[in-house]
Amino acid sequence: MKHYLLSVITPTGGEPPVGEDMARIGRNLEIFHRELREADAWVFAGGLHGPETATVLRPQGGDVLITDGPYAEGKEYLGGICLIKAPDLDAALHWGRRAAWATTLPIEVRPFMGETDETGETGEGGAARRTGEA
Repeated sequence: MKHYLLSVITPTGGEPPVGEDMARIGRNLEIFHRELREADAWVFAGGLHGPETATVLRPQGGDVLITDGPYAEGKEYLGGICLIKAPDLDAALHWGRRAAWATTLPIEVRPFMGETDETGETGEGGAARRTGEA
């Protein structure tokens, strides 16, 4: 089994859901995580605070420079992650689709380097990617 990162892409400056909308998303995520566990695809998942809480460490001149907050501004930021196990990219895209429905946000699916699926492929292609289905 390969490992894939499902990244939750969150819009910068957007208003987070509140009340019943947030409760619904929370319930959907609980169901999604339960399905991952039942399929033995679960590794880890968690939400992240906004980029304003970040501390960036950069190697510079033989030392490490520490700065507050994000270095570059963007329209989106990493809002959460889910690390899964899947036999191939098509299976990972299936889980990514489920995550998108649960969170109501875009999900980036990315394989870890150096791993191969059960067929020996690196996960860089896949029928689901070519057809847009998962």
